[in-house]
Amino acid sequence: MNNKIWHIIGLMSGTSLDGLDIVYTQIYKDRSGYKFRIIFCETIPYTTEWEHTLRNAFTASADEIVALNITYGRYLGEAVNTFISKNIITTIDFLASHGHTIFHKPNEGYTLQIGDGQTISSVTGLNVICDFRTQDVAFGGQGAPLVPIGDQLLFFQYKYCLNLGGFANISFQEKNKRIAFDICPVNIVLNHYSKMIGFNFDESGNIAKTGEIHQNLLDELNAISFYKAPTPKSLGFEFVKEIIFPIINNYQLEVEDVLRTFVAHIVFQILNFLDNSSNSSLLITGGGAFNTFLIEELKNSTKNIIVIPDSDIINYKEALIFAFLGLLRNENKVNCLSSVTGAKKDHSSGEIFLKQV
Repeated sequence: MNNKIWHIIGLMSGTSLDGLDIVYTQIYKDRSGYKFRIIFCETIPYTTEWEHTLRNAFTASADEIVALNITYGRYLGEAVNTFISKNIITTIDFLASHGHTIFHKPNEGYTLQIGDGQTISSVTGLNVICDFRTQDVAFGGQGAPLVPIGDQLLFFQYKYCLNLGGFANISFQEKNKRIAFDICPVNIVLNHYSKMIGFNFDESGNIAKTGEIHQNLLDELNAISFYKAPTPKSLGFEFVKEIIFPIINNYQLEVEDVLRTFVAHIVFQILNFLDNSSNSSLLITGGGAFNTFLIEELKNSTKNIIVIPDSDIINYKEALIFAFLGLLRNENKVNCLSSVTGAKKDHSSGEIFLKQV
């Protein structure tokens, strides 16, 4: 078996709007499977203008979204060019981009991640693979989560892989199938209320730590019907805007108490999907892994061994795995699992845009 090495740039923009994550990774395959090495990585914070535009794009007209798809694609391409130049990168097989989610309503048959692939390719001069979710929704799936194929093939040594980003999602192996789903909102809510008192986020959970749990609010949050729905299931910003925010705002609490109560809500929902009596390994990534208070609350509630990896994996695991999804698509191998998304079959998803020569 000849060992094969790929050099890929992966792009990820999450619903929490922290910024654009860029990874330059080396992925290779040997007799034991796929391995990876993160060579360069960076988060480019969104300007106030871009953050406002992306946050409110779901209210834009169809024409405005079409234009934004191109404009944002150009932004991604220019960001990649700067990244390549700064790190003096010379070898790139292709670029894989998640894009930025504007709409995600798979139960109504659609999802939209902007960042036009042809525009990115034209700006960078690279082959581009993107739009990983649309085909899965067309096959009757949720179009999410897509990271679990990476959990299965790149992080197989952990029983549970938990990502705490805009939303919490988990994946694990059960009866020879990968199971994965969105659990609940995390940073998309915590950041929203932190900003109300002048902070972009609640660093280390220090604000939440000073608050008190409001039991009635916690009970109402935990009673939301989504949490009782069968898997597969996924969440989008619409869920937060239409359900979570109205419930919280109805109580008119101090921000500290909102954050403390919502941390309790996050922990409660995560624990529902763990074997809390076991000492199995639980890998935690995403920005929430830096929320010391949240992690301590989890540790105090389960016997599972919580593993916090190095900061590059915490911050860039999703961008890394979208690079890996691009690799699987490039090789025409399965990168969407029906056991995860509920699609009618496993499939290889993503649109390929070839550089113009």
